[in-house]
Amino acid sequence: MLPDSLTLEVVTPERAVIAEAGVSEVQLPGRGGYLGILPGHAPLLTELGIGELSYRKGKDTYYATAIGGFAEVLPDRVILLADAAERAEEIDVERARAAQERAEKRLATPEAEMDWERAQFALRRARLRLEVAAKGAGVAAPQEELQPAP
Repeated sequence: MLPDSLTLEVVTPERAVIAEAGVSEVQLPGRGGYLGILPGHAPLLTELGIGELSYRKGKDTYYATAIGGFAEVLPDRVILLADAAERAEEIDVERARAAQERAEKRLATPEAEMDWERAQFALRRARLRLEVAAKGAGVAAPQEELQPAP
């Protein structure tokens, strides 16, 4: 019999970021693109990319960042061992904006010995943090309840 929900665990070298039971869907950034995980998913081990992690619990959708590492998917559990991860409500928006500005400035005025990959990664991470923080500090309105603006 297939499970009716998932347990989601997101762990970094520093701390446990997410530990949620009763999750109905997980979207995670794989190295080659996003993966959608539902209860009963076939076992899978994948490398994580850099991107937005989202999961649904009841009618609410929650957001976090996930950067590098690995994900293990089992029929009733998703475990992310991430290099870095952060819940949307934990993101310091001002710090992320300052990091974005620094990275953009660094890329706009290249130096001979500049590490391009590191500068581009810093910009990508800052933008990701801002995008995830803008998702509503962790909880978005359920999709079916969104109404167009009058």
